[in-house]
Amino acid sequence: MGLESLDIPGEETLEYKDRFIDFIRNYRDSSGRFKYMDRLRRMMNFDLRSLAVDYADLYRYDTDLAEALIDKPHQVLRDASEAVKEIILLENPEYAERKRKFVVRIYGLFETVKIRDLRSDHIGKLVQVEGIVTRMHPIRSRMVKAVFRHEKCGAEFEWPPGEETVGDTIEKPSICPVCGEGGGKFVLLKDKSKYIDWQKIMLQERPEDVPGGQMPRSIEVQLTEDLVDSSRPGDRITIVGIPSIHQTSGRSPLFELYIDANSIKISEKVLEEISITREDEEKIKDLAKDPWIREKIIASIAPSIYGQWDLKEAIALLLFGGVPKIMPDGTKIRGDIHVLFVGDPGMAKSQLLQSAARIAPRAVYTSGKGSTAAGLTAAVVKDPKTGEYFLEAGALVLADGGVAVIDEIDKMRPDDRVAIHEAMEQQVISISKAGIVARLNARASVLAAGNPKFGIYLPGKNFVENVDLPPTIISRFDLIFVVRDIIDKKRDSMLATYVLEAHSNTERFRPEIDLMLLKKYIIYAKRYIRPRLTPSAKKLIKEFFVSLRGIATPLDQDQKQIKSIPITARQLEAIIRLAEAHAKMALKDEVTEEDASEAIRITLSFLQSVGYDTETGTIDSSIIMTGKSLSTIRLISIITDTIKKLKHDKPCVKEEEIINEIQKEHKIKEARIKEALEKMHRDGIVYSPKSGCYNVT
Repeated sequence: MGLESLDIPGEETLEYKDRFIDFIRNYRDSSGRFKYMDRLRRMMNFDLRSLAVDYADLYRYDTDLAEALIDKPHQVLRDASEAVKEIILLENPEYAERKRKFVVRIYGLFETVKIRDLRSDHIGKLVQVEGIVTRMHPIRSRMVKAVFRHEKCGAEFEWPPGEETVGDTIEKPSICPVCGEGGGKFVLLKDKSKYIDWQKIMLQERPEDVPGGQMPRSIEVQLTEDLVDSSRPGDRITIVGIPSIHQTSGRSPLFELYIDANSIKISEKVLEEISITREDEEKIKDLAKDPWIREKIIASIAPSIYGQWDLKEAIALLLFGGVPKIMPDGTKIRGDIHVLFVGDPGMAKSQLLQSAARIAPRAVYTSGKGSTAAGLTAAVVKDPKTGEYFLEAGALVLADGGVAVIDEIDKMRPDDRVAIHEAMEQQVISISKAGIVARLNARASVLAAGNPKFGIYLPGKNFVENVDLPPTIISRFDLIFVVRDIIDKKRDSMLATYVLEAHSNTERFRPEIDLMLLKKYIIYAKRYIRPRLTPSAKKLIKEFFVSLRGIATPLDQDQKQIKSIPITARQLEAIIRLAEAHAKMALKDEVTEEDASEAIRITLSFLQSVGYDTETGTIDSSIIMTGKSLSTIRLISIITDTIKKLKHDKPCVKEEEIINEIQKEHKIKEARIKEALEKMHRDGIVYSPKSGCYNVT
């Protein structure tokens, strides 16, 4: 059939259908297999009605048909469905009659249109868009063919006639197509009408596609039949569909754009949205050969900030992450590393966080002051139009597979802060509201920063006393750094020189590695590198753990020795993650002694600043795990036992009696006992019926 026949009414449709039949029957892949005939048979074996077609295959086989598909998708897709049905009628007539209707789903268009670039010109064309599912409505049944009964003649008929389907509103016929008369009542027979599954989702553009200082754009996507429930909030998806319009209200001339989806591809693997070419791969492998690669990566993080090497190294380790593991019983061990910075104002904490967000292949930046529990995790929202409840994804769900950067975490309300507990350890977010019970993936590393409780960090107090964060959150961070503004003449001179140079000669502070290449390097490492611990690395970590656990410390010069808990199994797992991340930075397949040694060094640095008990002068992980040092826990126990011992039938025991009794057996200073009593009173462990008199709650 010649191309001139395209102008003849009725033949154009026939040609598209025949050309699709030809494509499905005769297309061979590189191995010589009939690719789409194989897919058709597999489709029948699995009792499906959708045939997946790769656009690149169609373009190679029949360029004109592929171009017509973009320009006239409604018509070409309808003919493609008829072509599939015709082939199946010959292959398996019974199956064709049972399914009746088939759908061709197109994947992998050459051009992806950004959500913010969708315009009126795209209406009625086939387009491909990428984004994150932020909202998901419940599945509903949409009527496609209404069946009416004409009360006058009693005839039942489908409406609209032919291949047309019910539009946005159900229009009653004015004339009966059976008897040809218009009088009488037309009754809609709901049970006999035909329906398909229908669902609405909201697709938001990816954070990396949003220009600085602008709001992310969203578009409504309508899913039908087997596409419903194929994605969930937080998933990154690629939609191929046809932009259409519906009226905003009544007789308004304004119309809203939405996409009628033809196919959905979910990015199952994290970080697959940035492609790595063969040329990129060669550059990455060349970089990994450099013996100073780790130092160059660390130096590329916020090069305009002076010093803070350990903080930059912690960010680098977080960006690469450890190796996630799934045990035979289904238990998951996270590979993501969580890092917290706490310290004096003006120490460039926020700049370090922003630099990490720019380098991370996938990052969501949020500030604690403007974040709620629902904004961080997920919300169940009521649709004002329909009254239905739907899920809306929050920052941690949107950062799945990347980094969630939370600045000013100390400014968050305590109720909101609790929401991130589960996400940090279990890597999921559980929602149970308004009849919606769901578990959403939140496999993100958390990089957070906050200021001390008193404005500046007081070295005479424990870490937990300095920060306004509960131990439940503190204990979930693998690394915590205290950033202090220490006055030192030599360092201050070097800092001033560095800052002045940064302001006068910006070219000198280019990153050691180009940021786009570094981003691809991180993706490559996270995708393909799974380093395993060598026996020597295992031995080193084990020896460190056992030796640190064996330290004994006295309580306030008391002769009774008690064991502090300098490290727990949680820190041991953190060391393993850090060692794996250190190996991944150099694209190594094995975690060597060098990697284990660096992980131990940075963990010890964190424990010495955060887990340091100012009372006993030792490292005590109880401060991180419970918010109290072991010596404080022991003192609370002593005070409680003393009050119970002295109480008898009295309503309360005087402070002087408690102090005297404790000091008979223990060499504990009076000031410390008084301070512990006040704290116990604040925490509700003891109560005071009258001033200076205490009883156990």
